[in-house]
Amino acid sequence: MLANFRKRSATVGLAVLLMSPGICSATDTPTPATMRQQQIEKSGAAVMPFDINRTLHVFHPLADGGMQRVVLKNPTDVAQLPPIRNHLRSEALRFAKGDYGDPAAIHGAAMPGLAELHLGYRRIAVMYADVPGGGSIRYKTSDPAMIVALHRWFAAQSSDHGAHAMHDMPGMKM
Repeated sequence: MLANFRKRSATVGLAVLLMSPGICSATDTPTPATMRQQQIEKSGAAVMPFDINRTLHVFHPLADGGMQRVVLKNPTDVAQLPPIRNHLRSEALRFAKGDYGDPAAIHGAAMPGLAELHLGYRRIAVMYADVPGGGSIRYKTSDPAMIVALHRWFAAQSSDHGAHAMHDMPGMKM
């Protein structure tokens, strides 16, 4: 009985030691998802002229395509507004021509949906609009394959951007 007590005490002591701050913690080894999101943040900083930590990317799939928005987390952070709008306006023009180079640079060329969007760009109407606190890109198509590609692309972006993104925005007006 004393041997079992010593064994359990040693196990508990080791667990306490390993969980002590500065010794070892669960955050010392990032998960693959966290590592991916850190890489996306780093790659994104080279492509997006605004501070990703001060914005929220919103991906809203729709029956005929989808709506992508980048909005300010803090509505008074107006210095971020021109870079957000200029970037999205420029991206919408590129996407309308089949140029998805920036998303590929951030997320990788094998990103779900990206190849299909590049090849089928003529079947998607891409429109930019200013929205309160940011900008939006609306993707509209009647092609079921392009709708699936857009939805896959949105889901991959939401996953990659982690805390900087959401897949839907309650109350979003189309």
